[in-house]
Formats: sequence, C-alpha cells, structure tokens
Amino acid sequence: MISVLILTLNEEQDLPDCLASVSWSDDIHVFDSFSGDRTQDIARRHGAHVTERAFDNYAGQRNAALRSLPFKHEWLFILDADERPSPQLVDEMRNAIQAAKPDTSGFSIRRRDFFQGQWLKHAQITPWYIRLIRHEKARYEREVNEVMQLDGAIATLAHCIDHYPFSKGIGHWIDKHNLYSTMEAELLATVSEASLKQALFGESFHVRRRAQKAIFMRMPARPMLKWFYMMFWRGAVLDGKAGVNYAFLQCIYEYFIVLKQRENAKVANKANS
Repeated sequence: MISVLILTLNEEQDLPDCLASVSWSDDIHVFDSFSGDRTQDIARRHGAHVTERAFDNYAGQRNAALRSLPFKHEWLFILDADERPSPQLVDEMRNAIQAAKPDTSGFSIRRRDFFQGQWLKHAQITPWYIRLIRHEKARYEREVNEVMQLDGAIATLAHCIDHYPFSKGIGHWIDKHNLYSTMEAELLATVSEASLKQALFGESFHVRRRAQKAIFMRMPARPMLKWFYMMFWRGAVLDGKAGVNYAFLQCIYEYFIVLKQRENAKVANKANS
C-alpha cells in the first residue's frame, strides 16, 4: 500500500539496515547518484528497484525521482539511508493512509537525530519533515536543504523516524556540510524575502520554517546567533555533551557559509570592476 524511495550515494554501510527497516513494502526504489561502492548490489539483493541519475542538486534529484519512477502505490514514504522508521510509525502510516481525507496530500513526521549515542531532543533545530506523501502532489524547491511543497493539506503523525547523521563519523559529517555550505553560499544571492508575519504566523510549521530561514540568512553574526539559539533557547545544554558539541558543529557550519558568502562577493565585485 506504500511505496518507498531512498536516495543514495555510496551508502553500502547504512543501506542494509535501512532496507531492512522498510522490508514491509513491496515497492522499494533506490535512486542512486552513480555510487562507486556496493550500494547498488546491496539494493538489488534486497529486492529494490535501482535507478541511476547523475547528481545536480538535492531538489533536482528528488524531483527527478518523483517524476520518473514507476511507483506502484499512490502513497510514497521517502527515506535517507541513515534513517529508520520505528515499527510503531510503520503501523501508524498504514492506518493513516486508509483514513486519509481526499484533500490530504501528505503527513509530517518527527525525526529524532542521534549524536554520540544521545537523542538530540533539544538541540535538533528542525524535527518535522514531510515524508509520507501522495507523490503526484509533491515537488521540491531549493537546491540544498530542500523544502517540499504539497498541493493539499498536511496532517501530522505521532511516531518517529530515527536518524543517525554521524553513522560514518564526524569527518564525513563535516565533509558533507562543507558541500552544503558551498551550495548555501551560492544561494544567498537569490534567497527570497519573507515577512516576519509569515515567520511567526504562517499557516503551517513548514511555511513558518521557510520564512524563518529566509530571514535568518539575512541577519548579521549568524554563527553566534545560531549557537545562542541552540544552546539556550532550544536548550542544547539539556542534551549533555552531545548537545553542546552539536551546537558548536552547527555554529562552525554557519561560519563556513558566511566565509564563502564573503569570498563569492569579492570574486563577483572583482569581475564586475
């Protein structure tokens, strides 16, 4: 009753457990960016359909999967290789799609990020993600840290996806966010303006989050603001050493974006002079 989509690039370490967590589905698709390891072989051994596409950007890759893959079912569950749905969530999803109203196009699901063996209950900045959708009603925007847009109402589920972003080590996380920061810096020149009204009173969490991000990206001293926000407003300190360390990593990531933004501006000014 539910198809599954997993986007991959060199995920031989995490993919087996991910596939095991969705073995209840009879229609699993792995959309791969030409992995150089055993990712595709592992996917095929687990009975998944494998499709290759050269990576351009995150929204482009996800939109290509939504539009080109022959999903067997109307409802689609989207997962990354380092994520696992809880058994309770699986049961809830099955019940939810059976009871879904015709105008409901997706469900928002809480994701629990883990670091150093600790659930980042307070430090995690964005815990809600739209992952169960009517795939014909969905599209992605924004090339990095992509945002899903749905034509229809969004409901909320109670159970969680568990996420292990540090499963390959801190070095891999830093490498990945080095790429993210480069893409974010390039996007800054085209970040859409958003009103404070949208940020505070938008009709959904996802609308508010999009407006808040647009405003935040225009603010000075973003790395320090993000650190104070995570540490003391969201309460990262309550997550112990893992929460504190994670707040510092996020601060460093934000500083990468600022430095690359300044570097890009200098290059652009020099080219125009």
